[in-house]
Amino acid sequence: MTEKLVLYQVADRIASITLNRVDKRNALNPELIQVLISYLIKAEEDDEVKVIILKANGEVFSAGADLAYLLTLQQNSYEENLADSKLLKKLFTTICYLPKIVIAQVEGHAIAGGCGLATICDIIFATPEAKFGYTEVKLGFVPAIVSCFLMRKTSETIAKRILLTGDLFSAQEALDYNLITFVTKKEDIGQKVNDFAVNLCSGTSANALMVTKQLINQTTYPWLERSLEFAVQINARVRESDDFKKGVSSFLNKEKTNW
Repeated sequence: MTEKLVLYQVADRIASITLNRVDKRNALNPELIQVLISYLIKAEEDDEVKVIILKANGEVFSAGADLAYLLTLQQNSYEENLADSKLLKKLFTTICYLPKIVIAQVEGHAIAGGCGLATICDIIFATPEAKFGYTEVKLGFVPAIVSCFLMRKTSETIAKRILLTGDLFSAQEALDYNLITFVTKKEDIGQKVNDFAVNLCSGTSANALMVTKQLINQTTYPWLERSLEFAVQINARVRESDDFKKGVSSFLNKEKTNW
C-alpha cells in the first residue's frame, strides 16, 4: 500500500496537516501540492476546525523540489512551466487567503519552496536546529513567487541578502529577519504549538481572526495579486534559460557548477 503524501486529522477544533513524503525529504511536486491544497480547503470548509497546524514527518520539513521533478522541468514547454508555476502560486495564496489561521511547526530544514511554504504561514514555530534558505540562485533559478511574500515580512536589505546569496540561515536568524515567530526547543515545540492553537480556539472569535487576517493582507500588500502574476511568468521563463538547465544538470549529477 502506498504511503499517503499528506496526513490529515482533526481534534479539538485543530486540523493537523502533515507532510509525509519522508523518503524524498518532503520535497514538493505537483501531486503533493495538489493534495496539500485539497486538505487546506477541507479544513477551511469544516465548521469544526478553527486553527490549522502544518508540520512534517521525518528529519526535514521540506527540501523544495525533488530530483525527478527538476528533471521534468528541463523538458517542459513554456506553457507547462507556466501551469506548474500557477500551481505553486495557488498553494501559497491558499494559505495566505485562508480565513483560518495556519501555524507552521518547523522541526527540520526548510529549503527553497519548502522555505516559502513555512514562511507564508501566519505563525511559525521552529526548532533551533532548523535551517532556512532560498537556494534557487545556486541552481540558476529565481525565487520569484516566494519573493512576493518575503517582501511583506522583512526589509529589502535582508531580502536581497538571503535571495541573492542563496545561503542557508539559522532559525534564530530567521527570527531576527522577521520571517518566523518563535524559536522553540525540539522537545517542547509540539506542546508549545498545540497550546498556542488551543489558546486561539478558546480565547478568540473565529470571525475576528478571519477579518483581522484579511485586514493585514489588504493593508500590507494591496498589490499582491499583480506581483504574483508577474512572478509566475518570470518563474516559467527562467526555466527555459541555459543557466537553469546547467544548474539543474550539475545538481542532478552532484557536480559543482562552474558559473
